[in-house]
Amino acid sequence: MTSLMTPGLEVRSLHAGYPGRPVVTDVDLTVPAGRVAAIVGPNGCGKSTLLRTVARLHRPGSGTVHADGDDVWRLSRRQAAHRIALLPQSPRAPEAGTVAGLVRYGRHPHQGLLRQWSREDEDAVREALEATGTAELAGERLDRLSGGQRQRCWLAMVLAQRTPVVLLDEPTSALDLGHVVDVLELVREVAAAGRTVVMVQHDLAAAARYADTVVAMKDGRVIATGAPRDTVDEALVKELYSVEADILRASGDGSPVVVPRARPPVTEPGAEL
Repeated sequence: MTSLMTPGLEVRSLHAGYPGRPVVTDVDLTVPAGRVAAIVGPNGCGKSTLLRTVARLHRPGSGTVHADGDDVWRLSRRQAAHRIALLPQSPRAPEAGTVAGLVRYGRHPHQGLLRQWSREDEDAVREALEATGTAELAGERLDRLSGGQRQRCWLAMVLAQRTPVVLLDEPTSALDLGHVVDVLELVREVAAAGRTVVMVQHDLAAAARYADTVVAMKDGRVIATGAPRDTVDEALVKELYSVEADILRASGDGSPVVVPRARPPVTEPGAEL
């Protein structure tokens, strides 16, 4: 198949939703190889549906998705799984499964009747475990790990899939600050190795610090996209979340830091001033 796109992710005029309820409307998105894009926006704005549609798990009403030059909706499910890997919001692992077993599952799209477990698969699993710092946990049961450890194991499974495009739906949710930093630093390393990473991120400051591009969504549409320092400002925060905020600049790289302003106290009718 001849590539019409530069390597990376290209979404054009994408519409998706459910019967009688549009969720994603006319989305255009370009993320080159080696870059990180963070999708931000209020709950229910279509972020997860967008990722599922890009990952070929939810059929679009119209539009196209190209990963590494190929239209994923013209590929078989297995072929698409060679190009895009998705870590959903709340992944579920087999009960009493081990870390190594979970990460090996990332090689499932590469197996078939004529291709059984190989040295390449073994190398992919080993490299994913090492990259995520989970090699020493390989024999541990997942249900005995901390939340931060489990999240790194899920990331290892996604990396073992060895796809050029990686989608992460809220990869740092429910993690403490230390684990958030660990995961987002790993995301940067994944992109530096040449992959395209698109993640849904609720923390605007984290998105601005670790992403090359911020994609702001509201009511199913992309309302702003660009470099964080050019995109994240007081007006955008107010439009997305109906919150007044001050935008500070982080020392070092100058990335925007969002500091919400306290709302004035509400005075009850008849209360003394």
